[in-house]
Amino acid sequence: MDSNQRLLVISPHLDDAVLGCGLLIAAHPGAVVCTVFTAPPTENMTTDWDRASGFADAFEAMRARQEEDREALGLLSAMPVHLLFRDAQYHTSPGADELITALSQTLSRARPTLVLIPLGLFHSDHVLVANACLALMQSQPATPFIAYEDVPYRRNPGVVQARLCELAKRGYVADTPRAVAVPGTPQHERMKRAALDAYCSQLRAFGPEGQASLFSPERYWQLGRDESGLSAQSA
Repeated sequence: MDSNQRLLVISPHLDDAVLGCGLLIAAHPGAVVCTVFTAPPTENMTTDWDRASGFADAFEAMRARQEEDREALGLLSAMPVHLLFRDAQYHTSPGADELITALSQTLSRARPTLVLIPLGLFHSDHVLVANACLALMQSQPATPFIAYEDVPYRRNPGVVQARLCELAKRGYVADTPRAVAVPGTPQHERMKRAALDAYCSQLRAFGPEGQASLFSPERYWQLGRDESGLSAQSA
């Protein structure tokens, strides 16, 4: 991939972009990382995940996690954009149209030459964001969209294959992208690991066993529409 590409990375949560494509971000200084779910709930609460992350409540969690994200992306010379939607654990998910509009505005401001989106595995927030990105892709035919595999969910048996089959039924094709060469230099590896270390609260929640699954190879899928007319149904 040309290092002069202007990357826009869509991240469901405050860590997903670095987990899924941190090496590519490290290789493209100035990449914009737009995280969708960064707002606390309207009324404070305590969830199991926030408690496992070491926080007393959701307000404390989201303040700290935004700061972690700014630190992590700074280590990769990337620019954070935080959309103020609430994730599923806070019981208030955005509507599809609202989310598509916000992402479209972000894309217009960033003017990327390449958009990286989650494949949309397992987690309801990831699926919601991925589907919104697919809708946005159809309105941006001149801009390549590449999906990164969601870490750690890509390790769940069969989830990648099931998602690819679902996309095919909806009229999408997902091929290994020829344009993406994932950097494998020691420098980029060190940069990604340093960025992941900045998400200390999330590493705490994953625990030692869960952390072992985080440092998996990055894999990508070039997305497009199947124009053959053989798809079982349209999106």
